[in-house]
Amino acid sequence: MDAAGTLAARVRKQAVEFGFTACAFTTPNAIPDAPQRLQGFLDAGYHDQMAWMAERTTWRANPAALWPEARSIIMLAEAYSPTEDPLTLLKHRDRGAISVYARNRDYHDIVKKRLKRLGRWLIAQDPCEIKVFVDTAPVMEKPLGEAAGLGWQGKHTNLVSRDLGSWFFLGAIFTTLELPADAPEADHCGSCTRCLDICPTNAFPAPYQLDARRCISYLTIEHHGPVDEALRPLLGNRIYGCDDCLAVCPWNKYAVDTTEPGYWPRIELSRPKLAHFVSLSDAEFREVFSGSPIKRIGRNRFVRNVLYAIGNSNERGLRPYAARLLDDPDPVLQDAARWALTRLETATG
Repeated sequence: MDAAGTLAARVRKQAVEFGFTACAFTTPNAIPDAPQRLQGFLDAGYHDQMAWMAERTTWRANPAALWPEARSIIMLAEAYSPTEDPLTLLKHRDRGAISVYARNRDYHDIVKKRLKRLGRWLIAQDPCEIKVFVDTAPVMEKPLGEAAGLGWQGKHTNLVSRDLGSWFFLGAIFTTLELPADAPEADHCGSCTRCLDICPTNAFPAPYQLDARRCISYLTIEHHGPVDEALRPLLGNRIYGCDDCLAVCPWNKYAVDTTEPGYWPRIELSRPKLAHFVSLSDAEFREVFSGSPIKRIGRNRFVRNVLYAIGNSNERGLRPYAARLLDDPDPVLQDAARWALTRLETATG
């Protein structure tokens, strides 16, 4: 093994010691089909209000253009596997379903801190320049993860691994060092369509294509303003994100337990009562979700989601909680409260 190969082996070992679940290597020019795929996504309008997706497309689709000095990309995976099936909570309509990844601390902070630690270690071994990314720049982490061999982009467009299943975050370290690239991973979805079939809103126009305009994760997190009334009943009790397509992937039988306490679910976010969350003031919201990725969407958008869940709950006892929002200063919340109350007029619970 040459010096570069020896260093790569040491990086891989050190990454695991620092808390990453897996580590692999690729190059900035390893995703030549990315520009065409990205442009097709944008031309179809699938990005909707995510205007940032259409900005700096040259950088987003071409890592070599983002930082021309980079010679290698170290791709890191970090497991956050749930302790129970997240689909079970969807049956408890008086409770809110929060995506598994958001039930404790913000993964951006945890992963970036670990990336920087590994980066500092790398510089100490072989002086170089680095840049670290975790959803913080126009970097297409999933195609790069596939190119590095960490997994493949499944039919739900998320990365899937034969060793980790679906439950893992991605981070990247760009470096000026020349490190040997790993072989890309092949697609192992086969004829399985479980992730497509379970989607409540039919957000997949075709395998490997996602229309964010119908995706519950997008609608509850990124979408500003009222959600289309035709889609509101399909949100169920999901108040932040959606895990359905990830949860049914058969490759999750190989998922590994997370060792990071920051990903272990907070009790109050595991099965939260809708009645409690819909009553949060702005100050209370910021206190409850301090250090959480949920804080980013703000109190109003979060309470909007809770009101839709109340409207879908069939729980007449929640009517008074929704009624309190009829005079909220935010017209979106007023609309959501009216919709919820109308839905609950015929509730039997």
